[in-house]
Amino acid sequence: MIAVTNVYCVGRNYKKHAEELGNDVPTEPMIFLKPSHAVCAMDDEVVELPQDRGEIHYEAELVLRIGRAYTPGIRVEEIAASIALGIDFTLRDVQSKIKAKGHPWTAAKGFRNSAPLTGEIEFPEMGTLEEAWFSLRKNGETVQRGSIRNMIFDLQTLIDYIGEHYGLGEGDLIYTGTPEGVGPTVPGDVLELYWNEEKWGGCTVG
Repeated sequence: MIAVTNVYCVGRNYKKHAEELGNDVPTEPMIFLKPSHAVCAMDDEVVELPQDRGEIHYEAELVLRIGRAYTPGIRVEEIAASIALGIDFTLRDVQSKIKAKGHPWTAAKGFRNSAPLTGEIEFPEMGTLEEAWFSLRKNGETVQRGSIRNMIFDLQTLIDYIGEHYGLGEGDLIYTGTPEGVGPTVPGDVLELYWNEEKWGGCTVG
């Protein structure tokens, strides 16, 4: 695994995903954090998740690894060292309760192993990235399929927003949001992430 510093996550960055959860579509990036301890490898092993706190939902995402410090005007191609795929696991019942109270999302989003990550490849040309699809298969069935072309806020917008408001530096990760199709997972489920038709990583839910 790479050394990780900050883990930024983008909420509701695909219109259909916001709608499927009954949420308003945001007018500016919605950013939350996960602890670095949430990150683990998707290397076809068991990922242990808390099974005593209600439903756990999968959310497949494209992930950027930042390779240098943010400076105003820097392009995403200059600051992003590589891409990977990841899952933003969410304790959905917990999230519903804390959202109703107006509390932070950390309890629902930041638990250990809540951000498994595949291996990475060097950041490709933007044209190549925009033409690609990523998908999540649960027990062999495709349940999510997304493209960065369908993001509400594109990669450059996310880089600028996070860099200007919070800062970005080498080793930071950005989970860029999930497309529609999120749903529950239970122990024994096999989750696999694909880039186009190539498997990038997987895990069994424990």
